[in-house]
Amino acid sequence: MNQHWAQMGERGTLLGMQVLVWIQRHLGRWPFQLVLWPVMLWYFVSHGTARCASCAYWRRLEPALAAQPVRLYWRSFQHFMSFGNTLMDKVEGWSAPVEDARLSGDGVARFARALDGGQGGVVLVAHHGNLDIANAMAERHPSLDLLVLMHTRNAGKFNQLLEQVTGRPRPQILEVTEITPATAQMLTERIAAGGFVVIAADRPPVNGGRQRELTFLGAPATFPEGPFWLAALLRCPLYTLSCMRVDERFHIEFAEFDDTRQLQRKAREQWLADAMQRYADTLAVWVRKQPLQWYNFFPFWLADAHESDDT
Repeated sequence: MNQHWAQMGERGTLLGMQVLVWIQRHLGRWPFQLVLWPVMLWYFVSHGTARCASCAYWRRLEPALAAQPVRLYWRSFQHFMSFGNTLMDKVEGWSAPVEDARLSGDGVARFARALDGGQGGVVLVAHHGNLDIANAMAERHPSLDLLVLMHTRNAGKFNQLLEQVTGRPRPQILEVTEITPATAQMLTERIAAGGFVVIAADRPPVNGGRQRELTFLGAPATFPEGPFWLAALLRCPLYTLSCMRVDERFHIEFAEFDDTRQLQRKAREQWLADAMQRYADTLAVWVRKQPLQWYNFFPFWLADAHESDDT
């Protein structure tokens, strides 16, 4: 039986993560890569659910791999290695501001203009690329009120690692399962005052909440309705944010996706259906640009939900 993504806890120990960080900082990138390789190989071999999901993802992106198991396994292992490498990028992003020379795209400038406008909003993100680099942009704006809604209970070790090795706290985080009517009122007030709320829009709800079947990369997949209902209820601008590593640089995209301030109650359902599919299409474009940076290691498509672990 496949586990829900939120039940798939972290593997490895905090000490092991700290050792990897020490190697990267004191010995350099290549020694880190040499140590990371066997670590991720062990994870690849031992974590059947993630391996199976990765292979299903690559068969969907490159159908020819279905008849080439060696290439499929290699592509999947590269996928795991990419995930392991994000550890260093996340640590780097929180240790110090990323130099301007390593940032590309107009996302940083667009983000600054949105802040200057004085109106906050909801920012949709996904588990693609490295959003810890993008979140670090907040340090360029000390007065920014940024709140991240996320499920944290399966990532406690990594969150603890980031704070320990960087000596700096992450942005204010609100456990997504603890949102109440009082929380919604608080969010409304923060956004009206120019604050931003960041929420992932690519994983089914933790508590079995409302979700919708959308077409993603050519096949049906389940996406959460919550982020879009939240934007509709808060009546505010809605943005998308992504950060993709391209060689040694980080390409940041930040764009206004929609605006619900004038959305009529009777039009919400139609808007929801349209907005969610538009978001899935936007995400598909990002994924095709940088396929190795897709980090949802669970059965994502409906056709894969009942697939046994024989990959």
